[in-house]
Amino acid sequence: MDKGLHFMFCVITTMLLLRESSQTGEKNDPKMLAEPNLILGPEESLPTLTVTTILEDPYVMVRSAELEGYCIDLLKALAAMLRFSYKVKVVGDGQYGAVAPSGNWTGMIGEILRQEADIAVAPLTVTSAREEVVSFTTPFLQTGIGILLRKDTVSQEMSFFHFLAPFSKETWTGLLFAYVLTCFCLFLVARLSPCEWNEPKNEENHFTFLNSLWFGAGALALQGVTPRPKALSVRVIAAVWWLFTITLLAAYIANFTALLSSGSEQLPIQTFEDLVKQRKLEFGTLDGSSTFYFFKNSKNPTHQMIYEYMDKRRDRVLVKTYQEAVQRVMESNYAFIGESISQDLAAARHCNLIRAPEVIGARGFGIATTQVSLWTKKLSIAVLKLRESGDLDYLRNKWWESSCLHKSRDRWSPLQPQALGGLFLTLAIGLALGVIVAMLELSNKSRRAAGHVKKSCCSVFTEEMCTRLRIKENTRQSQETSGRANA
Repeated sequence: MDKGLHFMFCVITTMLLLRESSQTGEKNDPKMLAEPNLILGPEESLPTLTVTTILEDPYVMVRSAELEGYCIDLLKALAAMLRFSYKVKVVGDGQYGAVAPSGNWTGMIGEILRQEADIAVAPLTVTSAREEVVSFTTPFLQTGIGILLRKDTVSQEMSFFHFLAPFSKETWTGLLFAYVLTCFCLFLVARLSPCEWNEPKNEENHFTFLNSLWFGAGALALQGVTPRPKALSVRVIAAVWWLFTITLLAAYIANFTALLSSGSEQLPIQTFEDLVKQRKLEFGTLDGSSTFYFFKNSKNPTHQMIYEYMDKRRDRVLVKTYQEAVQRVMESNYAFIGESISQDLAAARHCNLIRAPEVIGARGFGIATTQVSLWTKKLSIAVLKLRESGDLDYLRNKWWESSCLHKSRDRWSPLQPQALGGLFLTLAIGLALGVIVAMLELSNKSRRAAGHVKKSCCSVFTEEMCTRLRIKENTRQSQETSGRANA
């Protein structure tokens, strides 16, 4: 009996020691960070972290007395991967974190420094000033600095030549060149073809160069004009030109309709330099934010002008919260300078808002911890694992999904020549074909005439070409001769 109890005691002791050793190995093994579906033990046995955050849509929001959003889902994924429990608190002063006049840090950075929180999971920008007092993980979201505007505050009256906007300058230049070239080919082919002009010395050719220009313009307006082509070669060129003009007019009407229904072409503020030059809108950013200090520390002259403008009008242009900024853009002549990724969401949720195209100051959102924290490296590795597995992309698509977002991406642009390259190529082939047919028609007549006059076909062909291309001179000479005879 004593031997049996002693044996059971040894077995139980050995199992406990092995279990403790296994748990210690799991904690020290980095590979265990990649296991997202670990079986958690009792919640009391897990380390508990105090997480500070800030209310900002869609990162953290209050729904039905509970917090939800991008950062909350990210926090859940990190907790499942690293096996810790957490309690979330909203930052007391509603600030992200900046140095106060007293020298102390405010916002989430200040709470971490005062050890009121262990980590900060929020849209907190990684900056050099913050990195000096806290540690940041690998960024979980990339962003930049953009300009949020209301569409009707930046719209401008259409220019006097707004009807030219559907096509780019290169397209209009190509169209003009195609028109002149086609009319010249009509004029040339009509003179060379004997089916269009049988006897140059006695007949009158109606396809003068001016008449050819009029014929081409009539086709552009979808109107039938005289003279009407008779020869096959001239009809080939006319038919290809009609096909060209019909397709071109369809493209013009479609692009002009899109232009009128789109607001992007009415956006005069495209860059930060445009924002500084205008006088209609006030502009500002979040008070104490990293964006404000970006312009303060920048050496760019335009950025310095923006900082001086905001610094002199602090009480009027700087806002306390992101929600206040969006509301002010919607209700007044105000442009908000802030994180581009947050502005994209605002433009998606409010269809009367739009973000200017230029984005500067590429940066990232990271998780802040104390400088001596053992969690910084673990969280960084976990963020990288989530990025590699596609979980971060899934969260981005989940919380940024909106019908307005797709509309705001539909940017109108003038039609470039590349889009009509096939059409111009078809016209060129048609013109070449028309000239070839005209030469064949003339050569056939020259061959028949050579048999009658007993000359070589080449000499008769050359004489026919010279006669047809110099008809004005011959006509003038014949008119002068007839005038002298009458006298």
